[in-house]
Amino acid sequence: MTIKFTTRLSTENIVSKSSETATTPVGYVHSFETFGSVDGPGIRFVAFLQGCRMRCEFCHNPDTWNIGSGEAYTADELIAKALPYKAFWGKDGGITCSGGESLIQIDFLIDLFKKCQAQGINTCLDTCGQPFTYKEPFFSKFKKLMKYTDLSMVDIKHIDSGEHKRLTGFSNEHILEMIEYMSNHGHHMWIRHVLIPERTDYDTYLTRLGDYVQTLDNVDRVEVLPYHTMGIVKYEKMGIKYPLAGIEPPTHDRIVNAERLLHTADYPKSNANIRKF
Repeated sequence: MTIKFTTRLSTENIVSKSSETATTPVGYVHSFETFGSVDGPGIRFVAFLQGCRMRCEFCHNPDTWNIGSGEAYTADELIAKALPYKAFWGKDGGITCSGGESLIQIDFLIDLFKKCQAQGINTCLDTCGQPFTYKEPFFSKFKKLMKYTDLSMVDIKHIDSGEHKRLTGFSNEHILEMIEYMSNHGHHMWIRHVLIPERTDYDTYLTRLGDYVQTLDNVDRVEVLPYHTMGIVKYEKMGIKYPLAGIEPPTHDRIVNAERLLHTADYPKSNANIRKF
């Protein structure tokens, strides 16, 4: 059993005004984690950006859904907040933007990651890919963001589009389009999949997902994230009915089975920093 010590600084429901000009992109942040060990390579400063359109049944942070709340930061302000922890990052660590869904705030991400790379800070994007589209202006912005992104951690919630919509409220076509674009253009990825009894934990779906991931290039790591129930207290506090009430986390045998069907051992960086979701 691994015990993880982190400091997570909440900025929930606070909106602040930046001293920067109105033309400077501003990001709205739900909270920070100053010593993240499972959010990309090495030790990382993690900004959990506010806002998500998906309503994943297993989401353990429903307090990140609301778009436009949170505390406002410019890229310079966020980097300044992160730099006191740089000594812990080593050669592999850096800054990760997670969510919520980070791509909702793509203008801020571009500015932040560009400035991070100019200072030699490793950048990691944690996304489910739902906002992705080939339509403009998003697509040009996405290509620009990828220039400044060292690694993307991408969640595939479900390989079946119909089941994906049942699980999240959205189909998976845009998500797979994004993954295939990244595969075809040399952008490195970690693929992650939450294992949920009665939802994703079926051998047929796991086999399909494993076969699909093997068609991709530039996948450095594949993770199985066991579903957990630690977010239920937030639903109760917010007065929201928990969608997966009564469903327990997967057994160890089912986790091992999922790792086998997703071929996690075939990816050279798949054995470090494993976490429960």
